[in-house]
Amino acid sequence: MDRHAPRAISNEIDLYIRTYYSLLRSSGDVRVRAFEEAHLYSNSSLHTGAAGPEPDLAAFAYSAARLPDCMPHIRRVVLGQSLAQFDKAGLAVGTWETVRTRGRRRPLRWDGAQTLAVFVASASDIDDLVPIVVSYQIEWNKLASRMGEIGLRGELPDDAGLCERLDLTAEGLGTLRAALGPRWRALLGTIADTECDLTLRLLDGSFAEYQRSAQRWWRAIEGGQLDHENQPRPVYFVSSNNHSLANLLGGYAHVHRNQLIEFARAKNPEGLAPVLDEALANGNEHKAWNILYYLLRAYLFDKEGGNDRVINVQAFDAQSGIRTIFNPGRIDVDAQIIELGQLQPERMDPRVRVPGVEKLVRSRAIIINIDYPLGMAAYHHLTSLVQGVDQIRGVYVMGKAATLNGRVGDVMISKTVHDEHSANTYLFRNALSAADVQPFMRHGNVLDNQKALTVRSAFLQNREYMDVYYREGYTVMEMEAGPYLSAVYETTSPQRHPQDEIVLLSDLEFELGVIHYASDTPYSRRQSLLSKSLSYFGVESTYGCALAIARRIMTIELARMAR
Repeated sequence: MDRHAPRAISNEIDLYIRTYYSLLRSSGDVRVRAFEEAHLYSNSSLHTGAAGPEPDLAAFAYSAARLPDCMPHIRRVVLGQSLAQFDKAGLAVGTWETVRTRGRRRPLRWDGAQTLAVFVASASDIDDLVPIVVSYQIEWNKLASRMGEIGLRGELPDDAGLCERLDLTAEGLGTLRAALGPRWRALLGTIADTECDLTLRLLDGSFAEYQRSAQRWWRAIEGGQLDHENQPRPVYFVSSNNHSLANLLGGYAHVHRNQLIEFARAKNPEGLAPVLDEALANGNEHKAWNILYYLLRAYLFDKEGGNDRVINVQAFDAQSGIRTIFNPGRIDVDAQIIELGQLQPERMDPRVRVPGVEKLVRSRAIIINIDYPLGMAAYHHLTSLVQGVDQIRGVYVMGKAATLNGRVGDVMISKTVHDEHSANTYLFRNALSAADVQPFMRHGNVLDNQKALTVRSAFLQNREYMDVYYREGYTVMEMEAGPYLSAVYETTSPQRHPQDEIVLLSDLEFELGVIHYASDTPYSRRQSLLSKSLSYFGVESTYGCALAIARRIMTIELARMAR
């Protein structure tokens, strides 16, 4: 048995967490400047240049991508759990504009002036958002100070002039563009003329309110688990994304393959048309399918195609028993109900068709796939779901993670998870193995028997802290597995999950699978996490994981039916 994970409590990180939670107890607004000293002292590995005079553009880009485009106008950020809370505080956010971010799914409302309302689904949203806002303000003001020192105001020079005046490389200017978005030049002028002095307020909240939100989410989707006689169906739960399983099992891209190929050649999104043609010419079907799935989103939202394409896909998926519920209970965690008995094998991705798949027509089971929530929200959502279903036959968690020993695009399968939230170390038999994924990978590695660390936030870690875990073999860093395993524990125990214990999950009545694909390598170059998304290069590992889960579910269900 694996010994207990080390208690690598970082004094700096612990001080930071205590600082912002204690300050946010205030009933009024708190200036973000009050958090800056603790943020600098934390030595966050995601914000290595925080204390230096030079702008840390990578950290600024990371933070800006997880805040809405209206952020340069914002002076006040208010966090709350429900519309009722905001109304009680005199903020009619139900009438405000909905805004989104490029790098984080989180319900946001903007009053059109200087106030941003943020809906928090769990304490993890606070742990995630506070360091992002602090980092954003620190780097905004450092950049403004630098521009003031060199007199860079009014009409800005061209790109070459900006690089020279700001002492930036072309790559650095690209990072700055990514941080500020399409209107980057205008916003750069705003930075030069405006000090960033934000305030934060956390409305009164409770653990019970988080649970009520999750229950409201479940009530909006629970009808989908009932058959025509209102009898509950057996459930396979999957936490992944809202496209992989639908693409593999619904088969819209498979049936409309020629249209997608024509679209790629006509529009050449992201320069992928030649890559697709090469894959087709070489008979590389794995690569061709992955490219087509990646291009499907561009095809659906192409302005020349109109709105009918999205509607057509949903109607097409419905013929295969796949129904998507968007924002159930006004919670930004989409859900899909997939009826195994209505799947049409001839439409499926050829790689997902297991032997005997046509026999699933007699199955009553469903897959409930949710767009993976952040941190502790995963605990609340799975707990609500388990309380509302009759029988769970499998729980499968698929998500992004940082890897300390691999490369972007690798797949990691863990059997040990240490959870920072509960301080528990969970040991379990993972239903997935490298052999389940390797056949669908041509570039990345598949590493099983790994050890994962569930962190509270990407910012709330530093190199010294992580080195302790790395020496103990923890090489996967992610944000959902620990809370999910705490919820899994409570399905077999008469009490809530423990704290600071070794927990062996051995008496489960269902399968448990945990799998991650590497989206960044924070201790090598930080580039992927801080300055670019996975883009097309993450498709192989994403669909490799999804294929392994889908095939596993169908294989188990066929074996049950045979018995």
